[in-house]
Amino acid sequence: MSVSVLSPSRRLGGVSGILQVTSLLILLLLLIKAAQLYLHRQWLLKALQQFPCPPSHWLFGHIQEFQHDQELQRIQERVKTFPSACPYWIWGGKVRVQLYDPDYMKVILGRSALSYFSDPKSHGSYKFLAPRIGYGLLLLNGQTWFQHRRMLTPAFHNDILKPYVGLMADSVRVMLDKWEELLGQDSPLEVFQHVSLMTLDTIMKSAFSHQGSIQVDRNSQSYIQAISDLNSLVFCCMRNAFHENDTIYSLTSAGRWTHRACQLAHQHTDQVIQLRKAQLQKEGELEKIKRKRHLDFLDILLLAKMENGSILSDKDLRAEVDTFMFEGHDTTASGISWILYALATHPKHQERCREEIHGLLGDGASITWNHLDQMPYTTMCIKEALRLYPPVPGIGRELSTPVTFPDGRSLPKGIMVLLSIYGLHHNPKVWPNLEVFDPSRFAPGSAQHSHAFLPFSGGSRNCIGKQFAMNQLKVARALTLLRFELLPDPTRIPIPMARLVLKSKNGIHLRLRRLPNPCEDKDQL
Repeated sequence: MSVSVLSPSRRLGGVSGILQVTSLLILLLLLIKAAQLYLHRQWLLKALQQFPCPPSHWLFGHIQEFQHDQELQRIQERVKTFPSACPYWIWGGKVRVQLYDPDYMKVILGRSALSYFSDPKSHGSYKFLAPRIGYGLLLLNGQTWFQHRRMLTPAFHNDILKPYVGLMADSVRVMLDKWEELLGQDSPLEVFQHVSLMTLDTIMKSAFSHQGSIQVDRNSQSYIQAISDLNSLVFCCMRNAFHENDTIYSLTSAGRWTHRACQLAHQHTDQVIQLRKAQLQKEGELEKIKRKRHLDFLDILLLAKMENGSILSDKDLRAEVDTFMFEGHDTTASGISWILYALATHPKHQERCREEIHGLLGDGASITWNHLDQMPYTTMCIKEALRLYPPVPGIGRELSTPVTFPDGRSLPKGIMVLLSIYGLHHNPKVWPNLEVFDPSRFAPGSAQHSHAFLPFSGGSRNCIGKQFAMNQLKVARALTLLRFELLPDPTRIPIPMARLVLKSKNGIHLRLRRLPNPCEDKDQL
């Protein structure tokens, strides 16, 4: 009787052969991948040989130098040691080139429109923002970005921004009233959380015509918490070990919570959009909206049309509104908080600002658009604080065409560059005595490189809402100084921390001293 070809021994031999072939194929693929990584690294080393940098670990690169929230200190060390630019290697043989020279910044930000469109924002630096805000102006590239930018530009015209000043003042006063209630506790106040809630309140009024104040409205707490959690998680994700793999991250507890918070935030935006669209479809409602005292951001988006007559889809509408919400509240909150800290630590400048504002506004009962251009010294102090503490410490670009800098050095296509705004603002070759708080740097007529001061970026993709942000910085600064004297808390000095937005590792704590109200003194007399 013959042996069956399907005997167990024959089957095991076949499986063993398949496993051997599979193992060889896997080994071959690993060798090919290793060869690719080696060749790519050699190409990078050759491309970057003009740009010296500190010695790096063969596997971890320079990652260990930037641990424990030491990024900003390391950037300052590199700025002093390596002129104009410095590469740093990260895990997996990848490299980023930090730029912090105004001439270098000018080259990257000032490229022609066609070339600029081909330089997308660095995907790795911004990828975790996409689930949070979608693809609006911040994340879009190319022709789509150009179309949206042209469509949204009218939303930030002065005629649109003027009525927002009153909304900003209302939100600031609610925050200051809360601070007065907390004064009796006789302890330093962590201001960033309060300022962040205030700027979110302003954005809700400006974007959605929200009635009341979310600072005191308990019905808004779930939405506020979702926004706060999302912002915190986005910054944490940038340092997470899984940040290169969306699938792995989605399986973590942080990934699941991010998904739930995104759903809640998006549901709120979608509900507001659909309600407003339904109102527009009613007979006569369109004319009523056009006759409103002021149009909010959503009104303008719904009424806007592209050059071909098309309108934004619901997905694009939500992305632009969420982008405005994110950029308009978190970055502005950072700017206001650091400005208040800068004044608290420089009382002479604080008092001079207060005198200027008091001479202009009196008791601050009303602040208008026309007042904002009549605060020269206050504006100088704001700019100096933004130099020391830029709300956005850096932005990323991927070069899809080679670039040559004024000193002759060049970078090839495919290199990731990080425009370090923090490094630029702390470059001793650009800013003498850079650690000194000196508002006179921004005095009218002072000489300054066109790209030495970039708190709102520059070039074609500069911040579309920079005027909105500056207005809010001035309003918050003016009304706060009229009511309180700001004092630092010497036991808790803020530790700046580099993320997408500049924050403090241990919060920003200030002591507040209530100032006498001139009107109250008159009443007593």
